[in-house]
Amino acid sequence: MFQPFNFNNEKIMGHVYANLTLENSFDALLAIDGSIPPEDVRKIEVRALIDTGAMTLTINENIAQQLGLKVRGQIDVTLADGSSRKCDIVGPVDIRFANRSAIIRALVLPGADEVLLGVIPLEEMDVIIDPATQELVVHPDRPLMAQMRVK
Repeated sequence: MFQPFNFNNEKIMGHVYANLTLENSFDALLAIDGSIPPEDVRKIEVRALIDTGAMTLTINENIAQQLGLKVRGQIDVTLADGSSRKCDIVGPVDIRFANRSAIIRALVLPGADEVLLGVIPLEEMDVIIDPATQELVVHPDRPLMAQMRVK
């Protein structure tokens, strides 16, 4: 049986999860405008798999429905097992983690049992996976505010 080598008794690479808040961005704008009370903004707390092999946020149809997200289009996607399927694009969704946020479209993968957080929102939020603790953290060089490269 294969046993991975463990340098200095550090954690072995594995799955990284983070607790996120997902919020309907249109509701949030209406609350900022005063059109609805802040408590009426549809939001949900989720545990997401941080997937650096995925591009964006992937949710299931139940989460999309709870947030009241509207379908904005469809896209063909290739899954990790190599299969293809058509998925709805919904949003926008405001993703919040620690003192960071990103507004992004989400893919709806029917029947998905996990929320996936891909590289586009990770980059926008300026967060990284800490290799020592195997946790999602704000970039240690920029703890107070995200930095984005635009050029």
